[in-house]
Amino acid sequence: MFITDKPYISHLLQSTIESNGYKVLKNEFAEAHGFNKTELLLNEDDFIELFKKNEKLCTNSENCIEWINKNLSFSELPKLINVFKDKVKFRDLVKHLYPNFYYRELVFNELKSFDIKSINMPFVVKPSIGFLSLGVYKISNEVDWIKTLTLIDEDLLKFKSMFPKAVLNTTNYIIEEYIEGTEYAFDAYFNDVGEPVILNIMRHIFASETDTSDRLYITSQKIIEENEPVFKNFLKEIGDILKIKNFPLHVEVRINNSKIIPIEINPMRFAGWGTTDIAYYAYGINSYEYFLENKKPDWEIISAEKEGLIYSIIVLDKPNVIPTEVIKSFDYEKLKSRFEHVLELRETDIKKYPIFGFVFTETREENFSELDAILKSDLTEFITTF
Repeated sequence: MFITDKPYISHLLQSTIESNGYKVLKNEFAEAHGFNKTELLLNEDDFIELFKKNEKLCTNSENCIEWINKNLSFSELPKLINVFKDKVKFRDLVKHLYPNFYYRELVFNELKSFDIKSINMPFVVKPSIGFLSLGVYKISNEVDWIKTLTLIDEDLLKFKSMFPKAVLNTTNYIIEEYIEGTEYAFDAYFNDVGEPVILNIMRHIFASETDTSDRLYITSQKIIEENEPVFKNFLKEIGDILKIKNFPLHVEVRINNSKIIPIEINPMRFAGWGTTDIAYYAYGINSYEYFLENKKPDWEIISAEKEGLIYSIIVLDKPNVIPTEVIKSFDYEKLKSRFEHVLELRETDIKKYPIFGFVFTETREENFSELDAILKSDLTEFITTF
């Protein structure tokens, strides 16, 4: 079963739903994407009744959370979603595993009076309910903090109308210590007996120590082999606490001195904007199908076939120096010419969302310089303004 909603449904997900006959909740988004022309679309009452028969449920977007909270309150889903989606509640959940980790929740009006000298720097401030690294800032000194307070004011104006409050809420913030180490993002699910299954693993590459953007994620044979067993054990600890079954999630962590420290766990979905499809491009793994059919990747066989190759997700985020209203166009063809092998380019509407799109690439290890170049680019060379 699927609930689909804005901002995006990939061709892979749509074709997966249609070819497998998965049922879809009737809403404006599903109808606009042609599901009303099939027998897959169910009204709310029929969808809820089918869910009660222990059907597995997946979403493509956190916009669906509000509907789940309202209509599936008889199940465990809203409680699980709330624990993961609210970063403060999640920190509370795992506090006994990380007793020395500092975090604190503040409402927006408390930020300006907060004494940053009371905590160690660097630290991170971000919405307690957030999405896509929007409103996430690293603070290393008082100058950073003063600048960030101004940027947070601007965030309120820019982002609050883009996403529902259940997805991005700029009223409450979490201040937490900066987590050192290598950052990873991965998609996984808990199966029908509560066993965690890893579906892909990506390393988040940053341009500098102050960078908090989502520009570049990579996956490879080596990344999978080094991390799949340890991430599976990490999820088992979380699953044992909450007794989770039949639940998809997207996880972000850092590894520091062999210790996994969670950044956040995003419920009921895989990587946003359909970027979980990198697993299909890289390893032939259809995340949605694997979850709904209770399938497990055979990583030993899969990763062995990809030696020497790097698969990437490149997020084309808008540079802050250019106001949205003066942007005329983005040269996607020029961008594509910079890469050895573009697997897919997904354009987005910069007037609606603060990104130009997403690029999936395949790169030989010896050509990593093309990824390093896009990581450090401010993208202005591809933008035409009025």
